[in-house]
Amino acid sequence: MRGCIKITQGLIIFLIIGAIGVCEYIFAYHNVAYGIILCLVLTFFLYIGLVFRPGEDEMNACVESLALVPLYVLFTASLPWFFLQQEYLLPSVYACVLGLCFFHIHQTGLDWKELLGDFPPKGKLVTYLTLGTGIGIFTGLVEFLVLRITPSHMGFSIQELAQNLFYMLFFVGLGEELLFRGLIQRNLSRLFGWKWGIFSASALFSIMHLTWRSVPELFFVFIAGLVFGGLYIRTKSLFLPVLVHGVNNTVLVSVYPYLY
Repeated sequence: MRGCIKITQGLIIFLIIGAIGVCEYIFAYHNVAYGIILCLVLTFFLYIGLVFRPGEDEMNACVESLALVPLYVLFTASLPWFFLQQEYLLPSVYACVLGLCFFHIHQTGLDWKELLGDFPPKGKLVTYLTLGTGIGIFTGLVEFLVLRITPSHMGFSIQELAQNLFYMLFFVGLGEELLFRGLIQRNLSRLFGWKWGIFSASALFSIMHLTWRSVPELFFVFIAGLVFGGLYIRTKSLFLPVLVHGVNNTVLVSVYPYLY
C-alpha cells in the first residue's frame, strides 16, 4: 500500500514538473502571452489541489514549493520591462523570487536556520571561500564556452564586476539557491530521498533556463544543479552553493566575454 502511495505521489510530482516545463517552453519559444496564461492556470490548479487536500504533510510541502515556480514566472513577467534601466533588471527579477520565498517560509513556519544552514566557522571560512570561488570560476568558463556571451560594455570594468558580483551573490545566487535547493530540493528529498530530490530539483532548475534557447546550456545547468545540490547536502548550508552560483554568473558576464 505504501509503495502504491509513493508511486502515485511520484507521478503527481512528475506531472507538475512536466507542466512547468511546458509552460516555460511555450513562454520561451512560442508565445509569451500563452506561456503566462498557462502559468496562471497551473498555479490556480495547484492551489485548488492544496485546498481539497488539507493538511501539512511532505506531499503538500512539495506541491507548495513547486507552485512558487510558475508564480515566479508570473511575477517577473508583470514587471515594467520597458521602463527599467538595464542595471536594475536582475535585482528587480530576483527581488520577486526572494519575496516569494520569504513569504512562503513565513506562511509555512519553516526554520530559517534549517533552510540556510550554519555560516562556515572561522576555521573553515577561508577554505569555503577559496573552494567556492575556484569552482565558480571553472564552471563559469564552461558555461561561457557553451553560451559565448557578448560583452555588455566596450571594455572590462571593475565597477561592472563589483556590481555584478553583488547582484549575482545576493539576488540571483541567493534567490535561486533558496528556491531550488533550500525549498524544492529539501522537500522532494524528504518525500522521495536525497537522490531523487537532487535529481528532480536539478531537472526543474534546468527547465527554467529554457529562455536561453540552448540545448547544451540545459545539460550544463542540470549538471550545475547537481553540483549545487550536492554541496548543499554535503555542507548542510546554502553558503557554498550561493557562493559558487554567484561567482559562476559573475565571471560568465563580467570577465570571460572580455578575454575571448
